[in-house]
Amino acid sequence: MQLLGIGSRINHNEYGKGVVTNVTSKHYWVTFIENGLETIDIDSDFEVIELCEDDVDTISFSEVESSLVQILKRWSDVSEVVPIADKWKGGKLVMEPGDTSLQGKELPIDTFFHKMTMVRDRLRVMEQKINSSKNLDEQEKIDLQQYITRSYGSLTTFNVLFKLKSQQFVGQKGG
Repeated sequence: MQLLGIGSRINHNEYGKGVVTNVTSKHYWVTFIENGLETIDIDSDFEVIELCEDDVDTISFSEVESSLVQILKRWSDVSEVVPIADKWKGGKLVMEPGDTSLQGKELPIDTFFHKMTMVRDRLRVMEQKINSSKNLDEQEKIDLQQYITRSYGSLTTFNVLFKLKSQQFVGQKGG
């Protein structure tokens, strides 16, 4: 199948006559005389009235950006910035042993929070690697995914530390 270049004229059975004004990897943006701008699938059924052969950029900037973000999230060890809830900023975590003859431990809560978000990020990477694995069958993937979900559930106690609800741990829903 040859891609139409920008400026190609077509006759679409539903929208009528139009001109291709943009091309992405999956769609033509066509300005139709009677129906205005429509996005149609590249493999749609239409008649080519006039073919303009162009060096067509078959992927948009937003598609490149989206792909790059997905690749970086999947393969890098770089994690997103996760803000701690305002009330915990500058606070400390104090751990007191049951035996008062033993020394307790104080830790800046920001340090603890950072470690918790790293655990979350590593669980996400593990989840992606399991889902994309060619060496595991579907049942093994499901079993491992359930362990990860339960791990998230065990960590929901720490959700109070997150500023944004969308970044919190989420375990198994209902049940």
